Amino acid sequence: MNVLSENLRREAMRIGGEHVRRERVIEVLDPYTGRCVGTVPKATVEDVRRAYDVALACRPALSRYQRSEILRRAAAIVRSRTEEISALITAESGLCRKDSRYEVGRVCDVLESGAHLALEDDGQVYSCDITPHGRRRKVYTLREPLHGVICAITPFNHPMNQVAHKVVPAVATNNRMLLKPSEKVPLSALLFADILYEAGLPPEMFQVVTGDPLEIADELIGNPAAELISFTGGVPIGKLIAAKAGYRRMVLELGGNDPLIVLDDADLDEATTLAAQGSYKNSGQRCTAVKRMLVQETVADRFVELLAEKTRAWRHGNPADETMDMGTVIDEAAARQIQERVEAAVAAGARLVTGNQRSGALYSPTVLDRVSPDMDLVRHETFGPVSPVIRFRTVDEAIAIANGTAYGLSSAVCTNRLDLITRFVAELRVGSVNIREVPGYRLEHTPFGGIKDSGLGYKEGVHEAMKGFTNVKTYSLPW
Repeated sequence: MNVLSENLRREAMRIGGEHVRRERVIEVLDPYTGRCVGTVPKATVEDVRRAYDVALACRPALSRYQRSEILRRAAAIVRSRTEEISALITAESGLCRKDSRYEVGRVCDVLESGAHLALEDDGQVYSCDITPHGRRRKVYTLREPLHGVICAITPFNHPMNQVAHKVVPAVATNNRMLLKPSEKVPLSALLFADILYEAGLPPEMFQVVTGDPLEIADELIGNPAAELISFTGGVPIGKLIAAKAGYRRMVLELGGNDPLIVLDDADLDEATTLAAQGSYKNSGQRCTAVKRMLVQETVADRFVELLAEKTRAWRHGNPADETMDMGTVIDEAAARQIQERVEAAVAAGARLVTGNQRSGALYSPTVLDRVSPDMDLVRHETFGPVSPVIRFRTVDEAIAIANGTAYGLSSAVCTNRLDLITRFVAELRVGSVNIREVPGYRLEHTPFGGIKDSGLGYKEGVHEAMKGFTNVKTYSLPW
């Protein structure tokens, strides 16, 4: 059964291109069962060009109030359809219902944040008579939408929330956006578009193009109408986009290898609870998931023991089963890669404590102890439910290990010592440091982003994205 409504299927065909032949489709498969849960158009390069032409022909003139109301109405619709949307996210991504319901709540938060921020006056006033050479004038600023189109490309791990984080700031700032969602999870993006249209958004302001990135990516990022590229995904693709995009703005969020650092004064029950949640929620498929656990050696044995207990209690299986704490990863190939990295680490000297069981795309929560920082499992981003424990002796060593990868997105530290907290905040080369929380903790409107291979230092989050999606114009008046 196709989970898309007939109305949504028609909208998908319209957005993907009126001339797309019906045999040019992409099948969306349930990672757990392998069944087809829906189909979307496989757009051509010509379809992408036409979508850009439609966007350029549109001149948004929505007032702040109208933009805010559209986003508020969309939030209300999403909240009223929580179960339907959660089921769709689970069906196409393999995320368990607990995780997909949580994602629906986050989407509502993004929409409501955008509705609030759309009403804020973003201009400033500067007096000019503050120096001996000044005049009795004032300089004013205002923020205007971009002249071109924003191209957004989203990944599979948060099928609707990643989309919301691109689209909502664009709507709030009166911009036009062309979105290419992951071909693995396009149904949630199309449903989100359908909800925004129902809430009153002109369809020309936000179009979704579904297709094979190998076929349409060059046109997406190279079309002259694309003024800004906002991409969330893997490092190799992000760097390829940077090389091809040329002289245009880019916001690249390229993943992470986030450490949870546990010092010897930490509450180990709290630390291991954070470790399990940070590793296994969303099947470990978050750029801010706990990817490495750096534990001071004097408490490491007890930490591993407690973490193993909590990991064995973490129920995983059929994502549609309401009792499950975790579903699948995105597909069997991803699960197999995780398993291979774990087995390579064990062969190199790590100790498998629990887990490393795979069935298709289903991979069990897994704990390894005595992992070395040079193992591929922790040197690169392992995008799945794995808890690798690296032991350290001194704070200097912990900071060196934490900073010793190419990534710099987020981090977490479990300690109550203020002198060490200030040191970690100052010395960790990352975009975020959370104390006694998971690395991924944030609100939807707060700044988010990384450095090094995690990104170019530009921040996302609704407020920061709205700034990035506008041009600042200054003008002066004699009063």
